[in-house]
Amino acid sequence: MRIVLLGAPGSGKGTQAQRLAERSGIPQISTGDLLRAAVARGTELGLEAKAAMEGGRLVDDSLVLGMIRERLAEPDARAGFILDGFPRTLVQAAALDGLLAELKQPLDAVVQFEVDPAELVRRISGRRSCADCGRVFNVLTSPPPTGAAAICPQTGAAHRLFQRADDNESTVAERLRVYEAKTRPLIAFYRSRGLLRVIDAAGDVDAVTQRLTQALGLTPRAAAARRGKSAARRAARGKPAVAKRAAGPKAAARASAPSKARAKRKRTRAAGKKRAAPARARRSGGRPRTRR
Repeated sequence: MRIVLLGAPGSGKGTQAQRLAERSGIPQISTGDLLRAAVARGTELGLEAKAAMEGGRLVDDSLVLGMIRERLAEPDARAGFILDGFPRTLVQAAALDGLLAELKQPLDAVVQFEVDPAELVRRISGRRSCADCGRVFNVLTSPPPTGAAAICPQTGAAHRLFQRADDNESTVAERLRVYEAKTRPLIAFYRSRGLLRVIDAAGDVDAVTQRLTQALGLTPRAAAARRGKSAARRAARGKPAVAKRAAGPKAAARASAPSKARAKRKRTRAAGKKRAAPARARRSGGRPRTRR
């Protein structure tokens, strides 16, 4: 599947994208992770991205779009992808549409995560990320695991957790303001295209995962419901043919009426000839008539 996850900062997109990637085997593509990797490398674009992120602003579209294009061209994204945090503006959404049309990989679904603003602030303050693999945890809602699961897949050692510079309360208000102004209009954009699903992203992480998989039709029950809807659509498209089949016996009777009439006329003529034969024989004295 080709999926976009939408939601305000702290709505849980990153956590759910990771879970969905593990379940479905398609990559999670986080523009934040791509940008932070550029920052870590100290490239010119990375430095520009750093200044924007630390100020709670959106990074320039041309930079983000270029990185997304490169990432979608990688082999593991051919079977599908989960875009986490992109697009964030209507301009980006239109550009993404164009890019996916060019790649012949249109979106299958867009999921909007709805969470109360007060809960968003609480979540953001508790968020921590691994400095090596980029995995996101939350000390309040999704704490780092223990035991073997606590090992970073990149280093083979324990996760090195840190709080992002833009995950503190001084920048949260600005990030939420930018989201309301720039990103929330995408809800109407994708609803008009028939791609939008909206889920309640509050509460237990496992419960949110269940709602997400249900919305995407990935649970057994949802898959069965999806198959039922597909069958209903096929049946709806085939209604004229079904009606014809239902009227088949009558139609067949009407179609066979001319044949029956012809057969009846033949039997009538044959019977007439049979009755007329003795009369002709008497007129001719019992001798068969011959043509001269």
